[in-house]
Amino acid sequence: MTRPIRRPSFLTTRLGLILPVLAGALGALAMQPAAFWPAIIPSITLAVLMIDQLFLDLDKVPFGRLVRRAALIGWLWGFGYFVAGLWWLGKAFLVEAEEFAWAMPFGVLGLPALLAFFSATAFAVAFCVWSRHWSRIFAFSFALAALEWLRGHILTGFPWNAPGMALGNHLWFMQTTSIIGLHGLTAITILIAAAPATLKNKWRGQPDWRASIAALAVLGLLAGYGQWRIPLNAQPEVPGVALRIVQPNIQQDAEFNAINGDAILENYLNLSVNRGETGVRPTHYIWPESAFPFLLQQNLSALDRIGAMLEKNNAWLITGAARMGPPLPGEEAGSFYNSIQAIDSNGIIRDTYDKAHLVPFGEYEPAFAKSLLRMTGLRQFVSIPGGFTPAPERKSFSVSGLPPIAGSICYEAIFPGAVLPRQQDGLRPRVIINVTNDAWFGDSPGPRQHFAQARLRAVEEGIPLIRAANSGISGVIDPYGRVLFSTNLNTVAVIDSALPEALEWTTFYSRFRDWPFALMLVFYLGFTVYGRSHHLNLYPKNRTNSNR
Repeated sequence: MTRPIRRPSFLTTRLGLILPVLAGALGALAMQPAAFWPAIIPSITLAVLMIDQLFLDLDKVPFGRLVRRAALIGWLWGFGYFVAGLWWLGKAFLVEAEEFAWAMPFGVLGLPALLAFFSATAFAVAFCVWSRHWSRIFAFSFALAALEWLRGHILTGFPWNAPGMALGNHLWFMQTTSIIGLHGLTAITILIAAAPATLKNKWRGQPDWRASIAALAVLGLLAGYGQWRIPLNAQPEVPGVALRIVQPNIQQDAEFNAINGDAILENYLNLSVNRGETGVRPTHYIWPESAFPFLLQQNLSALDRIGAMLEKNNAWLITGAARMGPPLPGEEAGSFYNSIQAIDSNGIIRDTYDKAHLVPFGEYEPAFAKSLLRMTGLRQFVSIPGGFTPAPERKSFSVSGLPPIAGSICYEAIFPGAVLPRQQDGLRPRVIINVTNDAWFGDSPGPRQHFAQARLRAVEEGIPLIRAANSGISGVIDPYGRVLFSTNLNTVAVIDSALPEALEWTTFYSRFRDWPFALMLVFYLGFTVYGRSHHLNLYPKNRTNSNR
């Protein structure tokens, strides 16, 4: 009696190890700067088909082993996706190359390797509730969308390049975030991209077109809603406001040094004033994050020079600046904050916003990693003794002539639902001012991805976003996500612009945050349960194995 020939496991072949990585990397083409949203479809479709392939072994291989294989496929897929989308992080290690260059592989490969555990968990969870029914794409979408939400929250969160950004990069599609936010758009994007996997049904022997047709219909609805929501006319402007945004393009190397402080300030003043005969009299100047290599609050000479510039138009300056506050309880030295400061025409700092959500390893050393950093000799990139201190909470800040402002510094703009202060005291912010310094990452996808994510916050909240970046991309974005002005990357530029009005109404997402997304997950889970029970009736011979 001859033994049956056993088909080799998918993951025992070279293709089985390489294909998930390539499929994940393909999905990164949907992110900036390519922003080719259809690329997410084959990436996620292949992921579903690979889980299908594992499911064929359900009666031949122990269930636990298959779950581990699903996790491995998910890890490989996530690793490819994050390396292809985040490789530019390595450029930050070259700013001070003599100290950090040796650690660049840990940034380029280490972070993606850690982030890939979220997709590994998602694939394993999806396999545990998999079925032969077409609704298995709901199982996959439920698991991956839920883990993407966790990625945006666990250990301070890192929702960079969420799959929803594939559609969120495009004006019509992004309008849906005013209802369901980025995480909701991620859930829809994954479901749409997974639909073509049902065209290849390994159990019924014939393609099932229903899911793909439904996905095309949903895409059409998203585009149609976006086109309908965006008005034909320009957004009204706040009267009496003339903004001047300065992008100095100062390199993040030895040039940004305290000994060059006077020259850097002089450069800002010249760019702010020398605009030729434009006829514009700015009421508010905006400079980027950490504009000075010194503590502005302690440099009275710099404040006097700024005041002299502002006095000509009775204007205000809103600028990023490090500041030192009083010592925290139990500490002797003062605490340093990454801040936005508002300065009047007398050169007096009138209000301050302190950054609440700091960048791990960039602005502070996480407690769990301090011993590891000491062993390797690394430190956070920003050379502040002990790192920055986070503000206890976000707060609005006030500048004469402007509506209430929600401050946002760099990294804070990537977090959906977290750019406005929790306690608004009846004064809902009417503009988001985001200052940033992306010079660490040079001419790479990083600053472009950062700008795209900040842009989406304006749509979610229905509030215009004003962005001042050291090296780009600076811009003015209205509450529908329309880019009214933007600069090129790594150029010296100045933008003169009015301030668009915020929407008269509060967006659905701003009212209910991620509750619609949670309901979507419940709906997806319901379809998953329906599919599993339905396929048991379709395939009674496999009832035992399918129910594991």
